[in-house]
Amino acid sequence: MPTTRQERIQELLVHEISEILRREVKDPRIGFVTVTGAEVSPDLGHARIYVSIMGSDAERAAGLRGLNSASRFVRREFGRRAKLRIVPEIRFSLDTGIERGARIQELLLQAKREQEETEGERRERGPRDGPDEDSGGGSGDLHRP
Repeated sequence: MPTTRQERIQELLVHEISEILRREVKDPRIGFVTVTGAEVSPDLGHARIYVSIMGSDAERAAGLRGLNSASRFVRREFGRRAKLRIVPEIRFSLDTGIERGARIQELLLQAKREQEETEGERRERGPRDGPDEDSGGGSGDLHRP
């Protein structure tokens, strides 16, 4: 569990690196990038920055390579802005949580549509032929005269 200092630095990393990527980094490989989180080591020497990159698999891989090649610049800019004694070394990693969430949402919607189609088909067929369980007849009658 991170300490309070680690949590503060993680929040600062997310905020500042988002701004640095948006305003300062000019690498064409880096497209639409969202910084989703950060983890800092207990000694504050290393940080893993989680990003979500929109695009195909090839575009995401190229974007991640671009981010990691710009990590020294990002680290220097972050250190200048944050004024920390120890500035963590930065590594970028893809955060696939958003994509997994979107895929789960898609599967749930598909299951709901299939369920609605099945229920619609049952309503169109109407009641089944033969006695129902609720018809009151049969050997399960509890009230005999």
